[in-house]
Amino acid sequence: MTLEIIEINAERSYPPRTSKFNKPFWDALSQGRLMTTACKKCKKLTFPPKTACPHCWSTDVEWSSLSERGTLYSWTRIHAAPAAFASEAPYSVGIVDLECGIRLACQLVAPDDLLLYPGLPVQMVVLSYKDGPLFAARVLSAE
Repeated sequence: MTLEIIEINAERSYPPRTSKFNKPFWDALSQGRLMTTACKKCKKLTFPPKTACPHCWSTDVEWSSLSERGTLYSWTRIHAAPAAFASEAPYSVGIVDLECGIRLACQLVAPDDLLLYPGLPVQMVVLSYKDGPLFAARVLSAE
């Protein structure tokens, strides 16, 4: 699966911290793949990626793909943004339930006139900024 990559002609407002451990996540995301860690012992996925399984505490984890589709669980539109994100306001963020069972928070990509509500289908996308990628969810109309 390769996610749609949306080019953004700007730098990320708040770049994530990277480490030797999470470098595979960011490298995969820049190539259009959304990854996380899966426990080899109990087989459960966890997000964000972790060095130890929070379900059984095993440190035997491997990289695994996440589903690209899901549904909108909740959302909000931010008008009074923190200083780091002030230039992006107003913007929408949401909680997304992926088909694979992972719930995550991310920016939402949707037309301003689209009525957002829980249960709407979403498709994960990559926002490719000048200084690196971020993931987001494109809200699909319910039609």
